[in-house]
Amino acid sequence: MKAVGYSKSLPIDDPEALLDLQLPTPEPGPRDLRVSVKAISVNPVDFKVRKRAAPPAGEPKILGYDAAGVVEAVGAEVTLFKPGDEVFYAGSIQRPGTNAEQHLVDERIVGRKPKTLSFAQAAALPLTSITAWELLFDRLGVVPSKAFDPRTLLIVGGAGGVGSILIQLARRLTGLTIIATASRPETQAWCLDLGAHAVIDHSQPMKPQVEALKLPPVALIASLTGTEGHFAGLIDILAPQGKIGLIDDPATLNPMLLKPKSASLHWEAMFARSSYQTADMIAQHDLLDEIAGLIDTGVLRTTLDKTFDTITAANLKRAHALLESGTSIGKIVLEGWE
Repeated sequence: MKAVGYSKSLPIDDPEALLDLQLPTPEPGPRDLRVSVKAISVNPVDFKVRKRAAPPAGEPKILGYDAAGVVEAVGAEVTLFKPGDEVFYAGSIQRPGTNAEQHLVDERIVGRKPKTLSFAQAAALPLTSITAWELLFDRLGVVPSKAFDPRTLLIVGGAGGVGSILIQLARRLTGLTIIATASRPETQAWCLDLGAHAVIDHSQPMKPQVEALKLPPVALIASLTGTEGHFAGLIDILAPQGKIGLIDDPATLNPMLLKPKSASLHWEAMFARSSYQTADMIAQHDLLDEIAGLIDTGVLRTTLDKTFDTITAANLKRAHALLESGTSIGKIVLEGWE
């Protein structure tokens, strides 16, 4: 089968940073689906792993943590799917990735592809939808309800992949007031179009911008990017007894800054369930099915922004480079095989 991987951790402009490969077709384990991958999307975790995780000598590493495709074969204990089913999912960071024509994934973290979306549109959603859903409802403890909620949610980095779905979830499924941050006119417009009540510029001091809006207290903050640089300022904005959730990789944080406000810090890592085979691992299957239903009823929309043609090393290098630049909006998708 065709695949894209790497043998050495290299800068993305190196000719061998990502390589087109031919690999054996994998055989499914007891709970596995073997999926014929039709489309993938690219996430910051792809380039972070490429930069820091050198594979063992002679064993290429296959990246990719989002896919949409068709079930080709199933393991002996599979009960949720059958060959021919169209699916979408985010895979496991512990296993070979989705940048391959055939891919193995545990059925408990797979959802049924939204019927109203193409494979490319569906591939944009799984990782970011799981991350946004778990961050909002599981980590920050928001209860889905359209009743008025006297709190404001501040989303730092609203135009990225996670921010793009988090804005929609918060606006469509809760009564929160939503402020997103974005630093360019096109990203600010993107956030407003997705449903943010207001947008501020995170490249400028945020507290005076928030205060000028005269909105309900910022009791919840989703810090999706730049947390290390913004942390003290975010705590200054946060209401007493508020909550901060984050998904990025700050080198250092001082949690003592939270104490005067009796505030709390919450990490979201969407691979935790699959990595540790938790008892509630199937929650991600249920979550993705819920997302598919919300898409098909028009409550949510895909966050696909750019399509970089077929799944090849050259096109994936372009996608990695754009993500590493920090200027992408929404999600980048590749579809089909040459």
